[in-house]
Amino acid sequence: MTRQPKNHGKPWTADEVNQLKQLAKENTPTRVMGLKLGRTPESVQSKASSEGISLKPTNQSPYNRGPK
Repeated sequence: MTRQPKNHGKPWTADEVNQLKQLAKENTPTRVMGLKLGRTPESVQSKASSEGISLKPTNQSPYNRGPK
């Protein structure tokens, strides 16, 4: 049996949503966000989607294109 995160089943607070927004801006991986927030990666993705927060990396070029 897997351990439940500390905030399992609890509603999201405004502070947690703000922290989620900040972590998304910093391109933090979803799994790491879940560990920091005490949530599962699935709940982090779900909340980000419902809040309109993009979890896509913002500062990476597509197809690993770099300067030549």
